[in-house]
Amino acid sequence: MSGEAPYLGQNCITPFSRRDLVLRTAWALVQATLFRWSPRSCHGFRARLLRFFGADIPEPAQVVVFPTAKVTFPWKLSLAPRSMIGREVIIYNLAPVILRYGANVSQRVHLCAGSHDITRWSMPLTTAPIEIGVNVWIAAEAFIGPGVMIGELAVIGARSVVVKDQPARMICAGNPCRPLKPRPLPV
Repeated sequence: MSGEAPYLGQNCITPFSRRDLVLRTAWALVQATLFRWSPRSCHGFRARLLRFFGADIPEPAQVVVFPTAKVTFPWKLSLAPRSMIGREVIIYNLAPVILRYGANVSQRVHLCAGSHDITRWSMPLTTAPIEIGVNVWIAAEAFIGPGVMIGELAVIGARSVVVKDQPARMICAGNPCRPLKPRPLPV
């Protein structure tokens, strides 16, 4: 020991395999070119690119993915039919991220499925999946943290910070996000 004081990130190593790093680099190149430069209306094309890199998208023609969306690991993404990923959405999916049927993720939302263990100097990566339920709407610029499940037909208000599960059929908002009132069924 050199006598140096401990520091955050000390002896930190990547938890990713060489294969993951190579695939992530290849995906980053495709995402920065073909994906990003594709015309706005070519949602199915972008869904097929994601599927080529391992995303679970059973019906690429039935999802909406905007060209400015950013996905870290396509092979950890699942998009059900009629789901939507809006403009400038960040999907930092270090663990699986699942969008169920009709889930709508609005512009600049950040889905973050990873964090760090702050009780250790090396701050190792911690991950937990995110699941967005059937017909959920996540409004602009919300943050959804690791391990969060949002119940069907819930609405997450703009700029909310969601670090705990949110119940079905509720309008939820705030920092931290919490249920505010029931959501009426759409007509």
